[in-house]
Amino acid sequence: MSDKGRPILAAFQFLSRFPVKAELDFTPELLRRSAKYYPLVGAAIGLVVGAIGIAANMILPSLPSAVIMLIVWVWLTGGLHLDGWMDSADALLSYRSRDKMLEIMKDSRVGAMGVLACVLLLMFKMTLISSLLDQGEFSAGVALLTAPVWSRWFMVWAMRIWPTARQGEGLAVRFHGIKNRDVAISTGFALLISAIGILAAFAWDSGAFQWQLLVIYFVLLPLVALGVGALAASRMSSRLGGLTGDTYGALNEGLEAILLLLGLLNL
Repeated sequence: MSDKGRPILAAFQFLSRFPVKAELDFTPELLRRSAKYYPLVGAAIGLVVGAIGIAANMILPSLPSAVIMLIVWVWLTGGLHLDGWMDSADALLSYRSRDKMLEIMKDSRVGAMGVLACVLLLMFKMTLISSLLDQGEFSAGVALLTAPVWSRWFMVWAMRIWPTARQGEGLAVRFHGIKNRDVAISTGFALLISAIGILAAFAWDSGAFQWQLLVIYFVLLPLVALGVGALAASRMSSRLGGLTGDTYGALNEGLEAILLLLGLLNL
């Protein structure tokens, strides 16, 4: 295996359950080099979930199709980001001291607030996916492709901008040192995938193309991912003294839902 190929394989192996056959040592250097490929992992997840959902929607109503898609979505990620969402909810909604919140996040057990946050998030995503399917294959396909791309893009941005909460320990520390060049490359991937998704959907059904979709998926989506993500990350960082691996996952989950919601806008 070439050294250049290891980071992209690491990104897929770390963030998903895609069958990546490679023996990798997840050193801090490899993790940092792999981060710029996170939008590609999001695109792969979106393509698989979208394809399964559109196929299911041909024979089933939108609601059970949405449930099937959500099951596949969670399985493809191994629940990695949901775990971060639940741990972050348990800690941040406890309104304890900084040290106590960090201690809660390290606990492998899930509390009541984590369970509630997970259930509500999954319910919200299910209704969003169902509504997108009701709008048609074009809207659903582009939304399901771009939302996981830009949510994972923001994770790279967050790793670059905000400090780590646990100095010298924890998963987040292993990503410390990501460069502006990595963020730029990640941004390029996200923009390219968004453009390809819009053009592919247009080629599939030219009558469905509207200029509003370009605004939503190529302009508004990145801006909302950056704006909402930065607001949430700043708030988390101010309370925890930085970000952790769990908060990266929480940011990804929250942004995915918000970005799916944008697909339902009627501009």
